[in-house]
Amino acid sequence: MGRPRFDPRQSRGPQIRINHRIRVPEVRVIGADNQMLGIMPTQEALRQARDLGLDLVEVNPKAEPPVCKILDFGKYKYDEKKRAREAKRKQTTVDIKEVKLRPKTDQHDLDFKTRAARRFLEAGNKVKFTCRFRGREITHPERAADQLSHFVKACEDIANVEVRPAMEGRTMTLLLAPKPAILQRVAQAKAAAEKARQEAIKQGRTPPPEVEEEDLDELESRINEGEDDDDDDDGSDG
Repeated sequence: MGRPRFDPRQSRGPQIRINHRIRVPEVRVIGADNQMLGIMPTQEALRQARDLGLDLVEVNPKAEPPVCKILDFGKYKYDEKKRAREAKRKQTTVDIKEVKLRPKTDQHDLDFKTRAARRFLEAGNKVKFTCRFRGREITHPERAADQLSHFVKACEDIANVEVRPAMEGRTMTLLLAPKPAILQRVAQAKAAAEKARQEAIKQGRTPPPEVEEEDLDELESRINEGEDDDDDDDGSDG
């Protein structure tokens, strides 16, 4: 029997069973055209999905037998992501982005992290700065305090200190929040973008491209890359 076209190990979030991860002997199947195909052996349902170049996806695991649908799982995930983005667009939540550093983080990296922090704040996010100590680095907390003071000064025009620098175990943390004027600007920009989008849809035009939230997630991942490595390092300063 052929290998499933989509590798479920690559998916994130709640685990949805697809293709050969569906191990029950029989399932109730909904076809790619949304027609009910009825109950059939799981292997037969897999064959039909494979013949169409699609996936067999379990959509109701609690039913007896479980309900599965034949569909393109990649497109399904894309549509789910799009719906989540639509819902998020209508919310006024404030996310917390984290900027990680070490007492030995050099000035070039501090500048890079500062630019990233400002971008997070300007997008309406709070920013938590976390300086982690290794080994004997803990004997020089003033280095971390100086770094966090640098971030406060570099962002003072757009952010307020919500939680002042404080030790938490082997880390020193600081929390900055966007100033009310920044949050107001973000809300106005979102409202204007949504209005333009709805107007374009109403007139049959292509909606303006939306700013992808994933860009900020990617930036957060990039600026923190490697900061959690070598946790067993003795942190000696020489």
